[in-house]
Amino acid sequence: MSPRWDELLKLDHEITERVFAAMESAFESSAGPPPAQVGRLLEYMRDYVDACHNQKEELHLFPRLEARGMPRQGGPLAVMLAEHERARAILARFVPLAAAYAAGQTATLAELRATFGEYAALCKDHFWKENDILYPMAQRLLTAQDAAEVVAGIEAVEAALGSDTRARFHRLAQQIIDEGQLQDLSFGLERDVLAAVLNTLPVELSFIDHEDRVRYFSHEHGHKIFGRSRGAIGMAVENCHPPKSLHLVRQIILTRGGHVTGVIGRKAAHLMRGDDRDKGAKLEDLWIDIGASKVHIRYWPVRNAAGNYLGTLETVQDVTAIRALQGEQRLLAQP
Repeated sequence: MSPRWDELLKLDHEITERVFAAMESAFESSAGPPPAQVGRLLEYMRDYVDACHNQKEELHLFPRLEARGMPRQGGPLAVMLAEHERARAILARFVPLAAAYAAGQTATLAELRATFGEYAALCKDHFWKENDILYPMAQRLLTAQDAAEVVAGIEAVEAALGSDTRARFHRLAQQIIDEGQLQDLSFGLERDVLAAVLNTLPVELSFIDHEDRVRYFSHEHGHKIFGRSRGAIGMAVENCHPPKSLHLVRQIILTRGGHVTGVIGRKAAHLMRGDDRDKGAKLEDLWIDIGASKVHIRYWPVRNAAGNYLGTLETVQDVTAIRALQGEQRLLAQP
């Protein structure tokens, strides 16, 4: 299924914010980022963020919103256009500074750092307004035909800059991100904060590593649907199942095509061996009754950025109250 216009524009935002995060880290160094990296940043900001992304909106999204009744001279559309112009004014100051720095004139570092910070802060706030305010409004205003025309317009803007514009600038962005050694957001949390977050989730987590051994479970000191203690850590996962169920577990197999005739079910990922796990079809959910509660159990293969299997995450949740929900309860409906 082809992506919607808002998905395409939000992807631009997401990638650009990652570029900004990588460069913010690079600019924190007293020596500043490598000149070549600044040259790549300049190309990305000038030729993609302004000359490509903003044009998608100004030439194709904004005019259709105006045609559907959103005023150009007031409201969110006016704010977005004004911020585009503010960003261009900052970019006009950034371009010569970045070009000079990329050419080896490092004396511009302080001003360059400040100007980049100003541009990134404006863009990130702008992206939030579009993602959370303008785009949802646009989805309510635009017809299906409008939406299709915006997608076509986005593709036309990219095509005008080259046959592989999107892929080319995504590669450039990834190069900047890789040079900045951008880490996962979890790296910015203290370990006790991360542990508290995991223990606050309304689901119980268990992680089984690639050698099929239990390495982690959440809510150690709180209520657990399935009780367990630290003695489970390091244990082979098959030893965590009651003996009376092991013969059933061993009958459950998975093939590339799914269920095998006559077999009682599909084997959970944490009970598969490596070859089976890699060729497995979609994992099935399990749901069971424990007293008056309905418990939902799911299994998720965990992979690193390179796609290598790291283990399996089991999530367990009491969904009794969720199943009883009716109607809607929105934030704006609160008294």
